[in-house]
Amino acid sequence: MAGLVTKSVPQEQQEQKIETRTAVERIASFTTVATAVAVLAALVATAVYAQDKYSLKSPSGIAFSDFRGYEDWALVSSARTDEVLKVIVANPTMIKAYKAGVPGNGQSFPNGSMIVKLQWKPKKSTEAPFVVDVPDVFTQAFVIEKDSNRFPKSGGWGYAVFNYEAASDKFTADPKSLSDCGHTCHLAVKAKDYIFHPYQKR
Repeated sequence: MAGLVTKSVPQEQQEQKIETRTAVERIASFTTVATAVAVLAALVATAVYAQDKYSLKSPSGIAFSDFRGYEDWALVSSARTDEVLKVIVANPTMIKAYKAGVPGNGQSFPNGSMIVKLQWKPKKSTEAPFVVDVPDVFTQAFVIEKDSNRFPKSGGWGYAVFNYEAASDKFTADPKSLSDCGHTCHLAVKAKDYIFHPYQKR
């Protein structure tokens, strides 16, 4: 009959240390995984939010994503009404055409040209030492893109409006925005390839 194996005190202490270390390592590993999952979830949520406005399309199918990066496009001009401050920007394709003399040289803007009218409600500056209106709440991005194949009935230009709601910090496609919604008023500048704003001297 085999005798019972009696563990020495040092052996038992060593085994307890090993078990304790193993448990701590498991907890640390679990914590690391949980943290990684939380960080990944946050990154995914941020990415989805950041891409949200670019998932929008107008009723006619004009995608906001066509104008991705418009926030950094070059300035063309500015305008204002009693109720709206407007800044007009264009993509590199259209800016290049402007600088080449279009439309004053009788040429038309090439396909791929895009122009965006950014609109704010104005307010009186409380900081300037003179009376001046400055942008207050952003309200709308009015977008126009040149594609003669897609928009043959409106001079080659497609129009869409994306409204911005400050309270929710969200853009929405204007339900009344048809592909030719701006064509009627732009007929007044048909001789300028339907574009009101010239590239301003700077």
